[in-house]
Amino acid sequence: MNVKTLGVLAILGASVMWAVEPVFAKLSYATSNFLETSATRALFAGLVAIIYVLLGKKPSLRVSRREFSTVVYVSIVGTLVADLLYLFALTRAPVINAVLIGHLQPVFIVLLGLAILKEDKLTRFDCLGISLMIAAGLLVTTRTLSNLYTLKLGAFSDLLLLGATISWATTAIAMRKYARNVNAGVFTFYRFCIASIVFFAYLVATSSITIANVYQILVGIVVGIGTILYYEGLKRIKAAQVSALELSTPFFAAILGFLVLGEEVTSVQVSGMVLLLVGVCFLSKRERSYT
Repeated sequence: MNVKTLGVLAILGASVMWAVEPVFAKLSYATSNFLETSATRALFAGLVAIIYVLLGKKPSLRVSRREFSTVVYVSIVGTLVADLLYLFALTRAPVINAVLIGHLQPVFIVLLGLAILKEDKLTRFDCLGISLMIAAGLLVTTRTLSNLYTLKLGAFSDLLLLGATISWATTAIAMRKYARNVNAGVFTFYRFCIASIVFFAYLVATSSITIANVYQILVGIVVGIGTILYYEGLKRIKAAQVSALELSTPFFAAILGFLVLGEEVTSVQVSGMVLLLVGVCFLSKRERSYT
């Protein structure tokens, strides 16, 4: 199995984890609030990461100064700033807007990548695959043609969502450019360790440290596994390919919604799923050399 295929499979695995996470989070919120769940989530994601590191051939948490600076940036901008912007905007914006804008990330990664990641040249298969997957993401998240047709963007909450999306895109670029050689488990450990310090400082100040239910732990485990798979994929394939493959999350979420929650899967979503599979095939394809 070639490196690119392994990268694609890793990101698809991460997408499954991102689809499972909200199910456990919703169950967790029944007896806890968001900050309590977020703190427990960060703690157990970090524990999953350290276990992954210890199971490696040469376990070590050592990173260079530049690599540590990168993980601090990713932790603050990706885990704290972007996530909080997204969650705050979600209290004001329709879910369809939030999901759709969040899945515009490939556009910003491609634009940033062209300027920053000079080595990440896209092939014709990459471009076609990304285009198909963006279209698939639109179809799966909007559910019906009428939703897609009537979607209007421009409210303040939409700007917050856009800010979160761009922030997530910059973290993918930063990791790919400056910390590509860092062990995925080590990067994940530091990312959630730094974030958990902030969360627990708040919980200590408010005297609300508690693990209210097992779903808080499961959320952390799922996020830890998903993040490790994400970084393993990011080390093997281009940042634009990674972000496009993340569009498979709505595909898995739609299936889980149907199987677990009994939610309807529309014909438009089925069309999007088909496009998604075709897009994955193109992204996994190698550009042949005729020289």
